[in-house]
Amino acid sequence: MTEISLDGRTLAGVANGEDGEVSAETRFRFEQDGERISATYAGGDVADGYLVGTLDGGEWDVRYVQMNADGETATGHSVGTVTLLDDGRVRVEDVWEWESRDGAGESVLEEVDGAQRSRR
Repeated sequence: MTEISLDGRTLAGVANGEDGEVSAETRFRFEQDGERISATYAGGDVADGYLVGTLDGGEWDVRYVQMNADGETATGHSVGTVTLLDDGRVRVEDVWEWESRDGAGESVLEEVDGAQRSRR
């Protein structure tokens, strides 16, 4: 299995459940140190967000906190699979749930600026 690093990558929402606020306008900017990952994100209905967690063998487990465009804050948890697309970009398919309010769903994120990046 190829080790995938999210460090320095930018991903955007491709699909999301109806209870979610992430969209194609939402940009996630990742940093990674070993198995620890973090990202800041914003765009679309998300005014400001932050996630932190682990990436181990292609599986991620993260918690997130965000503020939407209406100024409402929310927290949640996500688990998912990180894979490489044929063009070398990263794709994340995850299952998430809000912890501070009702709602859950599935989402897909894909790298938006890495098609020219060599595989890591």
